[in-house]
Amino acid sequence: MKKITLLLTTVLIITGFMSCSKDSAPQKNPETEARQNPIAISAAIANNITDFSFYFMKNLQTEQPATDNIFVSPLSLHMALGMLVNGATRETKAEIMKALKTENLSQTELNETYKKLLKELPTADPKVKLALANSIWHKKDFSVEQSFLTQMKDYFSAEVLPLTTVDPVNKWASDNTNGKIPKVLDKIDANLVMLIMNALYFKGDWATQFETKNTADQNFKLESGATKSVKMMNQQESFEYASLADYTALRMPYGNGQFVATLVLPKEGKTIGNVFSGFDVAKWDELQNSLRKQTVIVGLPKFKFNQEFELNKTLQKMGMVRAFTPAAQLDGINKTEPLEVSFVKQNTFVGVDEVGTEAAAVTTIGIVLTSLPSYPSFICDKPFGFIISEKTSNTILFMGRIMSPEIK
Repeated sequence: MKKITLLLTTVLIITGFMSCSKDSAPQKNPETEARQNPIAISAAIANNITDFSFYFMKNLQTEQPATDNIFVSPLSLHMALGMLVNGATRETKAEIMKALKTENLSQTELNETYKKLLKELPTADPKVKLALANSIWHKKDFSVEQSFLTQMKDYFSAEVLPLTTVDPVNKWASDNTNGKIPKVLDKIDANLVMLIMNALYFKGDWATQFETKNTADQNFKLESGATKSVKMMNQQESFEYASLADYTALRMPYGNGQFVATLVLPKEGKTIGNVFSGFDVAKWDELQNSLRKQTVIVGLPKFKFNQEFELNKTLQKMGMVRAFTPAAQLDGINKTEPLEVSFVKQNTFVGVDEVGTEAAAVTTIGIVLTSLPSYPSFICDKPFGFIISEKTSNTILFMGRIMSPEIK
């Protein structure tokens, strides 16, 4: 139970601050008020997925400006790549499994874990709305191995849809994120033959909500030394709190307490980038084991924003290299056509206010036909020169220009 709670926590770690307004009277729902529904996956698999979450964040940070907000869904990316790996073979498959931190698992073990998460996460807490959806899109004239489609349906409950224009793709993203991510693609490129997509939507009310009357303008210190004004929500309540060497942490529950947000606040001289760069499974467990319930005065800015991340370079840094090249081995999808991954991208949304948190992510993987090797073209279809020479002496024997080729 604990491990799967931590997995969703990585999706909900708070990173940047803007405004999101919702006027509501506070309601207090103790963690014990509603029965929880534990989701039992093995500790080893939970550790693998948690390890991937922080490994992904660590590498993504190196690709983004140090002052930019980052809000991503490791779970959405993991599941989308988990679909892709079913169509990969040999070295390509091994690289993706390594990037996913699941090289010690069999394909069946991994697929069964996704199936369990898809079934049980949405019903874990009746007070929290959580939805997961998967889809496979392919062009009508592109043949897909039936075994791959069967795996997508059996393990991932994936819809198989025709890839035609961009509008149905964007509508699917919007429909499965409660309209929070209305667009993921601008166009369907001519050489794109398949899309693999995952959508994740979360909406949870704080178990102990903030009172809107306690929200006030307050300065927020930027890492540059400058300040900006934010809408700071305030409350004094009993929460799980920990103070470690580089940071303090606070865990705030949603609904019946099965889903939580962990807030990480760097100590003087540290940055959140430094802290996240040092996080792994061991550090995460250390944090969980250090949390103790006590009365805390909490100040949390309201914020809301959308983001889009191109993840090719990040995944290459994580060891998934071959899939993005003409040497990709994706014959589990199609055994005759040369394929490669064109792009992996993630669109996200997050909004935090006095009532709770709304978050969404769509991960999209584009698969294209591999381009044939590009050779220089030299077609003499206009007047050209013609020279005959001896190479060792560099003696030109004949020279001419052919203005109008003839045969007489």
